[in-house]
Amino acid sequence: MININVICIGKIKENYLQSAINEYSKRLSKYCNLKFIELPDEKLPSKINPSIINEIKQRECLKIIEHLKKDSYIIALDLKGKEYSSEDFSKKLDDIALNYNSSITFIIGGTLGLTEDVLNLSQEKICFSKMTFPHQLIRVFLLEQLFRAFKISKNETYHW
Repeated sequence: MININVICIGKIKENYLQSAINEYSKRLSKYCNLKFIELPDEKLPSKINPSIINEIKQRECLKIIEHLKKDSYIIALDLKGKEYSSEDFSKKLDDIALNYNSSITFIIGGTLGLTEDVLNLSQEKICFSKMTFPHQLIRVFLLEQLFRAFKISKNETYHW
């Protein structure tokens, strides 16, 4: 069974998001070993400038780098990443599991995004939409797409 790690910045505070994450985590347990690594986010000051933004991103991304495993295929979620259809995402996961590794790590940055250091450590960068969404909501998107991808791969129906 494939291992899926999700490294993310910040805690989920909203109950409705946590409920969705719990539901998809339960559904995914049939297809993979799912592990969340939630790292604390840096507090944003009331006045912000490019230097402060860079400093905060650096601190958050150093935490992420500490949790990356060398034997895992690393995928960063990034607005400049490649967009996939659900079917192509499913094929991509199958390809990784077959040809690369039995462990995939997805990285979801904080409010300010990821540094080039983290992006350069990733084998792949993907984007779910060119629209901007709260990073907490992207966790739900990721789990839903993982669930859909496994259903597609197993030729199981998926309607919602």
